[in-house]
Amino acid sequence: MQLLRSYGSSIPQLLLAGLVLSDLGLAVPVQDSPRQYLLAGLDLPPKYTKKVKSPYNPDYRDPLDSAVDAVGNKLDPLPYRNGLGASVLGPWNWERSRQSPDLVRPPSTDHGNMNNMRWSFADSHVRIEEGGWTRQTTVRELGSSVDLASVNMRLDKGVIRELHWHKEAEWAYVLDGEVRITAIDYEGGNFMDDLKKGDLWYFPSGVPHSLQGLSDNGTEFLLVFDDGNFSEESTFILSDWLAHTPKSVISKNFNLAPEVFNHLPKGEKYIFQGSYPGSLEDEQPSGKNVKKSKYNFSHRMLDQEPKLTSGGEVRITDSKNFPISKTVAAAHVTIQPGAIREMHWHPNADEWNFFIRGRGRVTIFAAEGTARTFDYVPGDVGIVPRNMGHFVENIGDEPIEMLEVFKADEFRDFSLFQWMGETPKKLVVDHLFKDDPKNGEIFWDKVKNAEKDEVTLPDSGKEIPASDNTDEL
Repeated sequence: MQLLRSYGSSIPQLLLAGLVLSDLGLAVPVQDSPRQYLLAGLDLPPKYTKKVKSPYNPDYRDPLDSAVDAVGNKLDPLPYRNGLGASVLGPWNWERSRQSPDLVRPPSTDHGNMNNMRWSFADSHVRIEEGGWTRQTTVRELGSSVDLASVNMRLDKGVIRELHWHKEAEWAYVLDGEVRITAIDYEGGNFMDDLKKGDLWYFPSGVPHSLQGLSDNGTEFLLVFDDGNFSEESTFILSDWLAHTPKSVISKNFNLAPEVFNHLPKGEKYIFQGSYPGSLEDEQPSGKNVKKSKYNFSHRMLDQEPKLTSGGEVRITDSKNFPISKTVAAAHVTIQPGAIREMHWHPNADEWNFFIRGRGRVTIFAAEGTARTFDYVPGDVGIVPRNMGHFVENIGDEPIEMLEVFKADEFRDFSLFQWMGETPKKLVVDHLFKDDPKNGEIFWDKVKNAEKDEVTLPDSGKEIPASDNTDEL
């Protein structure tokens, strides 16, 4: 992006070069979407211009269970699959079915009972306050989210989320705008920082802190707490505490006359319009016994050098590079169109997902022949329980940007591809290709180098075509 800003007059040429290299199968950081081709003055490739065939009719056959982008292709999902199913006669929520086509017509590989693993923040209650709002997704909204809970919060310019603390640790990702955070540590040292989009903060249990919107349009961020039972209503708030403490006690505590406190707030302020702050230097406390914290409660996640994969980018932030974050680890993942977050599992914690942009599908394998597929759009939360195998497939025409968050001190995952390559050839072939040695050789030749490619783009960069036995729209 810096390169594009520096050479603004050459944007079409840069996009052209990137798209050409992308079509050649080279890993370059290009957003492969219709908009990027049009900005570069290029004709749309066939994958964006070909006539879409509807899979939602009784004659359609697809033994590969290929993904369907019902939103992008403006399709109305119906419960037909490979000659089975029927139309819908009763009430039907078309908008929701477009967002979850794999619930309407599950892949033939789905089987058994599984708890719901998807929730949209659009279905969460919004609490509206002066200059801001907040909404939460906890175990009460998403019953499978037992380890982590989340809050989506918006603060306008100068608006304050008042001084408070929690029983739970708080991890946060800035979705947009700029925010100032303040805190004190367990040793009484103070901390202040100004954060931008893509930055993090982490406050351990009990650490008091505040948040304030800075940029012209304020800020919006995602908060994650290390207990699924968390409630934003159970926060310990400064004004609420003093409103429920006798004035005589407050007077003694601060060694001031009781009348000094005659006009304290009569209840919690929670979110309110505050005075716009000066610079960090100007606002730094300077009393006789004031000291700065020796801990760093913030981290620039998107400023990390990403791991470039064949189909996207991965940035991992955990206690190894953000030492204060002892109970939450996370990954920021970008998945280009046509790519997948490879088949894998996490041995140390449930995976809590938040989709920032793009459209994806996830199939979760829970052992005992149980598997279920869910679809996700921006603003959705997903859960994958610990050790359950899964993937994330980009089914849309723009990159997926998502967060993988874990109640753990370190990010850990096992790659199916890497596992196969690290296992003796005869064992692998005997397991999967005992009666098909020819394809067993093809498979082994592919996996033998045991390459871990977290976000994988097929060599052709194209979807495997489904059966031609379809009806056009």
